[in-house]
Amino acid sequence: MAATARNNRNKRTQGKSVSEALGLVLPSTVVEWFFRECLTHTLGELAGKPFELSHWQISDIIKPLFDTLNHDGTRQYRVCYVEIPRKNGKTNLAAGIALYCLLADQEPGAYVVSAAADRDQAKLCFDLAAQMVQRSPTLSQLCVVHKNEIRTHKGGIYKALSSESATKHGLNCHSIIFDELHAQPNRELWDTLRTSVGARRQPLTFAITTAGHDRDSICWEVHEYAIGVRDGTIIDPTFLPVIYAAGPEDDWKDEQIWRKANPNFGISIKPAYFEEAVRRARVSPGEEMTFRQLHLCQWTESSTRFMSLEKWDECAGPMPDLNGKVCYAGLDLSSTTDLSALVLAFPIGEEIWLLPFAWAPTGAIKERERRNRTRFDIWAKQGHIIQTDGEVIDYDRIRVKIKELATRFRIKEIAVDRWNSTHLVNQLVEHDGMAVVGFGQGFATMSPATKDFEALALQRKLRHDGQPALKWCIGNMVVESDAAGNLKPSKRKSSEKIDMAIAAIMAVARARAGQIEKAGSVYESRGCRVL
Repeated sequence: MAATARNNRNKRTQGKSVSEALGLVLPSTVVEWFFRECLTHTLGELAGKPFELSHWQISDIIKPLFDTLNHDGTRQYRVCYVEIPRKNGKTNLAAGIALYCLLADQEPGAYVVSAAADRDQAKLCFDLAAQMVQRSPTLSQLCVVHKNEIRTHKGGIYKALSSESATKHGLNCHSIIFDELHAQPNRELWDTLRTSVGARRQPLTFAITTAGHDRDSICWEVHEYAIGVRDGTIIDPTFLPVIYAAGPEDDWKDEQIWRKANPNFGISIKPAYFEEAVRRARVSPGEEMTFRQLHLCQWTESSTRFMSLEKWDECAGPMPDLNGKVCYAGLDLSSTTDLSALVLAFPIGEEIWLLPFAWAPTGAIKERERRNRTRFDIWAKQGHIIQTDGEVIDYDRIRVKIKELATRFRIKEIAVDRWNSTHLVNQLVEHDGMAVVGFGQGFATMSPATKDFEALALQRKLRHDGQPALKWCIGNMVVESDAAGNLKPSKRKSSEKIDMAIAAIMAVARARAGQIEKAGSVYESRGCRVL
């Protein structure tokens, strides 16, 4: 895949634009003037400085988009799809284009919208535009900024939309800014807004996104369409594809590939950040997937193996004396007919030691032996798995074990899936006086816990004694990612059981929270100082 659309522009543009042929002022010149004279940057090192478009923004997006005209003087391109890695200024550019379409596109009653998978994401572009207006003496005289919309004195409106497509029918959009298309859960909002422009003279849909991983998504559909238009296999004179990405065979560790996929490399993107990100990605499959998707715009798989077992083995060592020590537990009661797990996490100095336990019913152990799958019977004989009688796990055995462990160790709390309120959990709370906390299994909770678990292992601060069943679960574990690069364990996509790994992640997360709580605020220990 080409790093930019520059080499393909001649394939897309049929001859010179009308304005250029007639020797008139090019529309792109007006757009450049609008950005430079009316807009300023609002964030970072350039905050307060005029918005000077970069050379690549002008040559690959602004000029082809605004200078390629039909014979009646209207724009030829009605959709511009920009696929580009993070931190290349795509949202700033989109905010500027939204304001241009609202104020300078010669469209009476222009109705401009920012859309995304949720209102918060759509508001990112809108809020940047609002700040640009407020900082511009010229633009602030032409329109008024409200909390959720910008209104011009001539009837134009710019607003950020929520994601519910059912409420968007009846809109009459002149310009649509579609942010992070890869995060759209379905095609409904895209289709609803794209069909809202039919009454406009020269509507524009400006879609910006990083790569994703879902091959069934609307973004993948548009991505593939864009590739076809770019390469000439699809003829659509109204669609402008602009794609910056590493090729499928490119070495993601090569700085030349970083530069190829990131036109703002060395400007808004600091090389030191990439060097550190690649260092982490070399030892973490999850970090590699995130880096390639978000920073090189490569469409990755939705899941990847969690951790190298070599790195896990490097954390092994003789177990210290843990009797009487404070610990935090993670309990995964995934199934009554298969493996259940409890892992205790002991924070000792800068390290966290793991003590795992697992249970499996006799029926499941015999079935695995019959099918010659991973032999739980061997681990049961060695004491690494506790065998319970019958076809289903006897949860009373687990309860008895937890009560026994509570006499040996100071179990501060037990983390469980908040939706898994079994009879056992109720007994631990109501009859045994255990502190049980809910631990969600979605991205919001599991992503920081999973990443922190991995980081501790890579730093060899996560310690264990090499227990084989826990190692097996760690080796089985596959993580899946969402549109924002968050990670969580996936039981559905993992090749085998991962219950002990999930219990360990929950236990470590609670142990880390306990460490932070114990450390407290520096002001509590030394008070405030007056300078």
